[in-house]
Amino acid sequence: MTELSRSVKGLTVLVTGAASGMGRATAEVFAAEGANVAVTDYNGEGAAKVADGITAKGGSAKAWTFDVGNKDEITRVVGDVAAHFGGIDSVVNNAGIAGFLPIDDEGYDTLFERMLTVCLTAHQRIIRAALPHLRKSSAPRIVNIASTEALGATALDSPYSAAKAGVTGLTRALAVELGKEGITVNCVCPGPISTGMTEAIPDEHKEIYAKRRTAMRRYGLPEEVAHMTLSLCLPAASYITGVTIPVDGGLMARNA
Repeated sequence: MTELSRSVKGLTVLVTGAASGMGRATAEVFAAEGANVAVTDYNGEGAAKVADGITAKGGSAKAWTFDVGNKDEITRVVGDVAAHFGGIDSVVNNAGIAGFLPIDDEGYDTLFERMLTVCLTAHQRIIRAALPHLRKSSAPRIVNIASTEALGATALDSPYSAAKAGVTGLTRALAVELGKEGITVNCVCPGPISTGMTEAIPDEHKEIYAKRRTAMRRYGLPEEVAHMTLSLCLPAASYITGVTIPVDGGLMARNA
């Protein structure tokens, strides 16, 4: 039997939106497994705190302030990460924003354009910037974080749903394009997760929703998503590509 490594020790992962929520959990899970972690976020102070927490526990991490909506910053940050750690093995496109508006609202166009820029266009730009480094890796991995809003929809959330559906399409297309180079491209679709984006929802409403919609009858934890992301980045995950995996407590499986 071919021996396939289930260790990311010594490999380098770039995580966007890593100052909080699922991004932070992803950074911490990878670091606990021995990876070098580029902790990047629009909130540079928050990213620094996450990186400091990792290094305080003996892990390897460095923080970058990173607005993924800024094309010039993408080139700079990806280059800096590769130079600092000596390469990039995995990219986790996690950064995103939220926003609800009806389609006939006067601010809809502005929200739609910003949503596409941060939640979709940035993904492909980061991948393109990282490709020269991924091509040098022994285990090149790309994981795009979308949402179950890409698979279903919520009223007033069409900009977000459209962007996240675009992420699933981008994932499939790039998996086909890059597969011959051994670069895997996969997508994780979190369902209802306890993060900063959902903290404004009252706990009693979360409980009602989870019991009504999910098989697990609860909201998920950020680290439960992070472990799926880690699994897709293992060297052993070399024949998994082009897939969209819901991490949603059975949300998409449940009819009633």
